[in-house]
Parts: sequence; C-alpha cells; structure tokens
Amino acid sequence: MAATSEAKIASLYSELDRFQKNGDYQKALNTVNKILKEARNDETAFKCKVVCLIQLSQFQQAFKEIVNNPSFASALVFEKAYCQYRLNKINEALSTINAVSEPSQKLKELKGQVLYRLEQYGKCLDVYKDLIKNTSDDFDEERETNLSAVVAAMQLWEGQSTEDLGLKDDTFELCYNKACLVLGQGDYTEALKLLERAEQLCKESLEDDPDMTEEEIEAELGSVRVQKGYILQLQGKTDEAMKIYNQVVKLRPDDIGLMAVASNNIVSLNKDQNVFDSKKKIKATISDNLNHKLSVQQRSAMACNRCLIMVYTNQYDQCRKLLKNIKDKDKESDMPCLLEAALLCREKQYQKAMKLLEEYSNSKEDVSIALTLTRAQIYLMQGNIGQACDVLQSLGDNKHRPGIVSTLVALYANMENTEGAIEALDKAVDWYKSQGGSQSELHTLLRENTNFKIRHGQSEAATSLLEDLRQANPGDIRTLAQLISAYSKFDPKRAQELSQELPPVQEFSGNIDVDTLENTPIFMATRAMKKGAPKNEPAAGDAKKEAEITKKKRKRKKIRYMPKYYDPAVTPDPERWLPIRERSTYKAKRKNKKAGIGKGTQGATAGPNDMDASSIPNSPQAGKPSPKPSSSSGASVPPRQQKPTQATKKKQASKGKKKKGGGW
Repeated sequence: MAATSEAKIASLYSELDRFQKNGDYQKALNTVNKILKEARNDETAFKCKVVCLIQLSQFQQAFKEIVNNPSFASALVFEKAYCQYRLNKINEALSTINAVSEPSQKLKELKGQVLYRLEQYGKCLDVYKDLIKNTSDDFDEERETNLSAVVAAMQLWEGQSTEDLGLKDDTFELCYNKACLVLGQGDYTEALKLLERAEQLCKESLEDDPDMTEEEIEAELGSVRVQKGYILQLQGKTDEAMKIYNQVVKLRPDDIGLMAVASNNIVSLNKDQNVFDSKKKIKATISDNLNHKLSVQQRSAMACNRCLIMVYTNQYDQCRKLLKNIKDKDKESDMPCLLEAALLCREKQYQKAMKLLEEYSNSKEDVSIALTLTRAQIYLMQGNIGQACDVLQSLGDNKHRPGIVSTLVALYANMENTEGAIEALDKAVDWYKSQGGSQSELHTLLRENTNFKIRHGQSEAATSLLEDLRQANPGDIRTLAQLISAYSKFDPKRAQELSQELPPVQEFSGNIDVDTLENTPIFMATRAMKKGAPKNEPAAGDAKKEAEITKKKRKRKKIRYMPKYYDPAVTPDPERWLPIRERSTYKAKRKNKKAGIGKGTQGATAGPNDMDASSIPNSPQAGKPSPKPSSSSGASVPPRQQKPTQATKKKQASKGKKKKGGGW
C-alpha cells in the first residue's frame, strides 16, 4: 500500500514539473493539492503550492497559507515578505526581512524594493551598492537601473547629491533616470535633451517587438512625455506643456499614477481659469491605490490642489474637511496654514487670516519665506503698504534677494519714500559684498542702485557704485558713459579725464557721413527712412545718367479740370462741401397738416346716411370738387371717405400735362 502511494506521488511530481515548465500554474496548483492530500507534511509540495499561488497573483491566499502553517514558515521567509510587499503591507514586509540575520541575495533584492517604496533612499542606495559589488549574473543591468532610480529620487525629492557612480545611459530606463537626476540638479535644458533621447531609445526597442501595438507604444512613452511637459512648464512654456498633458490624458493610460500626475499638472496650469475643467481633471487624483504609486510630495501637492479647486468653486465646508485631513497627515508643512489663510481671504475675512498667520509664525522657530510673503500680500490687499514693507524687512538675509529688494523699492517709491528705497538697495549691495553672493546678482543690484540714484539726483553717491562696476568689467562702455555723466554733475574735471578713455566715434558711426546727416532737413530724413535708403550709391562720374533717371522718375503734374460754370470772379460758396441739411441757407419743408386725414382707427364704419355720397353738396357727383369742404353741409363725411385737397389739385394739374416718350 505504501509503495503504491509513493509511486502515485512520484507520478504527480512528474506531472507538476511538466506544468511548471509550460507555465500552467493553475493545473500545477491542482496537482500540488493532490500531492498534499496524499502527504500532508510534504514541505516541498507546500512550498510549490505557495509559489503557484504567487504566480497566480493570489497573494492574500498565499500569505494565509504561510501564516496557518508555522512549521513551514521558517523556510518561506522570502515568500512571506514578498506577499506582504504585494499586499502593500510595506512596513510588515521590512520587519519580516530584518528578522533574518543573514539574508539571501533575493531577500536583499526585495529589501531594496521595500526601502524604495518607504522612501528611505539612503538605506536603499547602500543595499544596491552591496548587491552590484558582490553579485554578477544576468540581472546586473536591472540592478544598475534600480540604482540610478534611487540616485535620481534622492536628488529630486530630498535634494541630496551623491558621488558619481559612473552610471550609463545606453538604455531607455537608464537614460530616463539620468534625465530625472539632471532635472533635480536644475539643469532643465540637459534634462530635456536626455528625455528626447530616452523617447527615441524606447521607440527603437519597442518597435522591434511584433506583439506591441502603436497604442501600447504610446502608453509606454507616456511617462517620458509627462516629464517633458513638466520641464517645459518649469521653463514657462505653458502652451507646449498643456498640449503634451492633454495628449497623454486623451490616451487614457492604464497607469493611474501617470494619469493622476498629468491631470494634476493640467489643473496647476489652469489656475483660477477654466475651473469646471479642473474640477473634472482633479478627480483622477482621488484614489486609494495612488498611495502606493506616488511619492509623499506628489500626494501632498495633489491634495492641496483639490483644496484650491474647492476654494475656487466656493465649496468652503468641504475644503475645511480636506484641510483637516491634510493637517493630520503632514503636521510639519506650512501649506495647510497657507491654504486656510487663502480660504479666509476668499471669504473676505482678512483680519482672521492675518491673525492665523501670525499665530502660526510665532509657534514655529523656522518660518518659511512663503508664509511671510503671504502676510505681506494680505497687507497690500488691504492697502497697508507700510506694514507690508515692515514684514518684508523682517525676512532676515532673504530680504537682500533681488526679487525682495525690487518689491521693496517699488513699494517705497509708491509711498514717495526715496530714502527707504535707497537704504534697501545699499544694504543689499553691502550684504552681497560681505557674504560673497552670486556675482551676477551683485552686478544687477549695483546697476539698479546706480540708475535709481541718478534718477533721483544723487549722482555723487552713484559714482562709487559705478566705479565698482567698472572695476569688475573694465571694457563696459555703458558703465564708463554713465560714470562720465554722473561726474559731469559735480566734478567736470574728472568727467573730462574719463572722457579721454572713450573709444573714437568712428568705431560706432561706421560709414555714416556726419556732416551730411547734420545738414539734412528733418522732413527729408523722415521721408528717406520711410522709402528706404538706396542699396548702391551711384559713382561720381554718373551724374548725367543719374539726372536722366531722376527726370524719368519725376511725376507728371496732374491737369486740374474746373467746373463747367466756374466763374473766377465769383467767390465759391464756402459751404459747398457740406451736406444740404447742414448749410445755413437750408429750409426744411413744411409738414402737411392734413396728411393724417383719412387715417382713422381700424374698424371705423359710417352710418347709413353717410354711405350715399350723392346727398352731399360738395361731393364729386353734385358738382366740381371744392378746395375746402362746405361748413354748411348737414352731414359730416367720415375720415376714410375724405380726400386731401392738395392731392386733388395735383391730380387736376396732371391732367393738363402730356407725358414725353409716347408711353401710357
């Protein structure tokens, strides 16, 4: 009996091996269940069952089998951790892996994936470095791709630079990851070039696959194109970025993370315009599955955009509920406070918004610059320019940045506080000189400070700044000219000395004849500019030919014809060009007072006696028509039967005239 059972199990194992080689894991699972029915404690069969469940993506069932059979669990640590990872129990998976004192290679690979999902990029980098150093097999390229992804994520999301690891960019994934790394470093132009190359590599690799359709290739390229759109958006090319995002959204990619990112970026481009479209697009960012597809920063940005859409659509109560959830998840960020202040400002509660921002600023040691700028903006919305300047002055070293300095100068100029503006400019220049800031920003501040002082009559104070600019760039003619102009106001001798260093006029004038230019009348010069200067000047010996050409080109004098009855002795009427109605001699025609006779109300009828016209003495049957109706007639003629007198006269007059032409 035992021999028969062993033979049956051996036969089932042979069948299991055949199904495994064919990739038919459902039949393999049925076979394993038969083996376990014959031998319940067969550890190999149990492990095969767990593997079959994993291959069939039945992770919950596989994890349940491992938990319910603790005697086999020690040999299935990797499978248990992998099931936890696929079930999005990331922290539990990490605990399972860390419980192993000497993890295997595949367990280290899984640990790297788990750490990447938990956004612990530093530890993840160490794991992949160790794997690449101590492992060599067919998966080396995949490990290098994962390493490049970790390096790019550290630069993008944490701003941490790493040493040059000598990563390649000869494949689609490696080139894409390198583009993300360069993007995190702020080199948008180079990142765009790398993304275009990655797109080309992706097309070449996928077009060789006969099973890939054109729609599937476009879907694979979606992530590259969305990243290109993001870079174009950062560069201010919003129309191009919007076009790319709409193309990706129109394809409806299966990757919900890609769809969410593209939709969110469209919403950010719409801002407070096209709100209804944004309201539809923002729905793509609401899904529980996105928690495992996007980073913390991406999910936070999408939640904030949802709040802003609610503010724009006046959904204040829903916005407050979402704000509460954001505060609970991200207590360190300033964005929830800024969103709440924006909501209060939308409701015209500026004092409450200001109080909220001040209380939040006092509760934190390190306040972000965005929070302070928001306070200044609210003061400006209320018209309190002085208080806005005080807030900007409280920014510490940030107040010396060119953007803040420019804002302060504009506000002080609006209040006609020239001294305050000059003080802000001088302090910014001194800070850059002492702290060794960017030289380009220092030169910009020096130039603007100089121009402002010269405009407000402080030429002597501007000369020291111009001397610094000249020392930094001795060959700048513009600086030298400004310096001479400034010295000419209070030190003409020094201005004369510096003017000797100006280059000769011939370097700038070129072939211009100054004497001819000075003697040319202004109206002639303007006419010549409109017509355009001749391309080739004629030679001196061709004067005769030039005169003939000029004579030919000369316009003929137009012959003026006078009116037929023109009398030169009579002065023409000065009002001859005016319309007849506007002339002083015009007399309007008199209105016919009897024109309204015969236009009675609709439906008016005459009496029975009025219908007999023969009884009326003045009727045409009784005699000739009279120009005026007789006042002695006993019966009055209804209005509709009366005939205007003038019309009768005209009719009689026309009987005596003969028409020309012989027609009738």
